[in-house]
Amino acid sequence: MELYRLTAHELRDLIDKKKAAPKEVIQDLFKRIEQTDKKVKALCLFDKKDVLAQCEQLEKAQAKKGRLFGIPVVIKDNICVQGQDTTCSSRILKGFQPPYDATCIQRLKQEGAIILAKANMDEFAFGSSCETSCYGPTHNPWDLKRIPGGSSGGSAAAVAADQTTLALGSDTGGSIRQPAGLCGVVGLKPTYGRVSRYGLIAFASSLDQIGPLTKDVQDAALLMNVISGADPNDSTCVDTPVPDYTQSLLNDVHGLKLGVPKEYFAAGLDTEVKNGVEQALKLFEKLGARVQEISLPHTEYAVADYYIVATAEASSNLARFDGVQYGYRSCGFNDLLQMYRKTRGSGFGEEAKRRIILGTYALSSGYYDAYYLRALKVRRLIKQDFDRAFQKCDAIITPTSPTVAFKIGERIDDPLAMYLSDIYTISVNLAGLPAISIPCGFNRENLPIGLQIIAPPFAEEMLFRLAYSFEQHTQWHKQRPKL
Repeated sequence: MELYRLTAHELRDLIDKKKAAPKEVIQDLFKRIEQTDKKVKALCLFDKKDVLAQCEQLEKAQAKKGRLFGIPVVIKDNICVQGQDTTCSSRILKGFQPPYDATCIQRLKQEGAIILAKANMDEFAFGSSCETSCYGPTHNPWDLKRIPGGSSGGSAAAVAADQTTLALGSDTGGSIRQPAGLCGVVGLKPTYGRVSRYGLIAFASSLDQIGPLTKDVQDAALLMNVISGADPNDSTCVDTPVPDYTQSLLNDVHGLKLGVPKEYFAAGLDTEVKNGVEQALKLFEKLGARVQEISLPHTEYAVADYYIVATAEASSNLARFDGVQYGYRSCGFNDLLQMYRKTRGSGFGEEAKRRIILGTYALSSGYYDAYYLRALKVRRLIKQDFDRAFQKCDAIITPTSPTVAFKIGERIDDPLAMYLSDIYTISVNLAGLPAISIPCGFNRENLPIGLQIIAPPFAEEMLFRLAYSFEQHTQWHKQRPKL
């Protein structure tokens, strides 16, 4: 049996029935990683000895089986794992090993999950293609000449290539959903405040959220059950009860009202992507849902608004990386100021520098009101658009990305074209909403198409219900690339 191909709930059943052991699962994945990662390059840290040590610890603790006992999870390289390199795929954090686990890592370990590897990403999560990493680009398993999406490209590619069973990513403007859509896997961005950000190296603190990338919707529900919930270490993490998301996996959408924003089907949307989403809407109608057109009028301002708010917060958050206390420090300096300049100048990549400069400019004296303050007002208008829409519908359906995966190098020198890759996902972060991307088809080149479902705040159950129902009547999520 090819254990590496199985979902978490399938593996859990086998392990519970003692038809497979965690060490067998891991050994099977080791072989798969050796066969595929030279091509995909999804992983940036992979320590076999550490993984086997975790297996041995689990074998000693058989009586204390958790909900993810023996299930391997790949972790995005901006989530802290105690004693393991956590670099945000940036040279400036080379060699940094956190002295603590992120809250989500603590919860995974408490439930018996195995931390398998660190996943490659765009440097500091700045990117939509996983090309800005200091480790080099990750490749899309469906076509190795194409990008996997970003910034959680390594996590999405690892799941799509069957190099792991589960993965964690982070989503600031689409960084879980967009790569999930382009790699043909499931990716969920939770409501802001549903999952603790403690131990997530910050990009934009008012936008960042940790979430799952999985092979199917049921696995996403299992992982959300573990990582969700209040955390005293994160004051933005909301103290509300966490439901059992697996109870929301209902094959029933009858009577639900689904809104389709007309602004998301305008110029720039690839014809085959549009057709894939329209076929999905027809299926929902066939299953008893009511589909209606809605308007989100401030959508056209979302990208510009995001790249002021996000870069301003990034400029502030990244000021701490200066070569003084940890990470990379440049050699050959004469004084402190020169050390700062040389360290940050050579430690950060081009995209990171671009965003720091943009954010610093937006926050600077004389421009704060004109840019940052105005952007916060527009952000409020975008949220109000969604508030009004959810008075008319239970959920909103859109494409995840305007195109399928583009070729590596195609947009790396065109920042505006790259930024527009997230045009359908950015608004969700600005409004703090939950959203999921699920596979809904393939284009003529056999590249995945993603469907995005958006729900009101803390209505992840609605996402799971709709996504699970769609999965029960399609086979898209079961298709795997041939590597």
